[in-house]
Amino acid sequence: MSINDDFDEIMDYAHFWNWSPDWGVVQKVYQSFPDSYSVLTPFAYAYLEELIKSTTSEYGIEVLDALGKPRRRKVGIELINFAISENSSNQNYFALLEKAKLYFSPSKPEDLGDNRNNVVHGYMHPRFWDKDSFEKLIHFIATLSKYSKF
Repeated sequence: MSINDDFDEIMDYAHFWNWSPDWGVVQKVYQSFPDSYSVLTPFAYAYLEELIKSTTSEYGIEVLDALGKPRRRKVGIELINFAISENSSNQNYFALLEKAKLYFSPSKPEDLGDNRNNVVHGYMHPRFWDKDSFEKLIHFIATLSKYSKF
């Protein structure tokens, strides 16, 4: 698939109101400014996490503890493990979630944008992220998109 096919695949499955318009903007920006991957990468990681969350029982609800107080939502590896536990009967999705763990593993200096933690937590300056990492992330999101439950 080309990067434009990947964007189209993502938009086919993205939440119509909450995400699809933004993905259209991302596609237009990236087509017009191919070096914009450094500003688009954090958005893609935020979406990846939301996409995974959409396949869990925590999606779209306020999560409360036994006292009725908001409970911390699962994120990162904890979210992926939760999604795996709730989707273990879908072997194809299960395998993709296992691959998703690579994007959420602890950061290393050589990750160069290949990891949500060095992107979202400011572990590495954006100038060290690269186009190939961004396009691989977009392709992975496109592959995972058909499993979303937006």
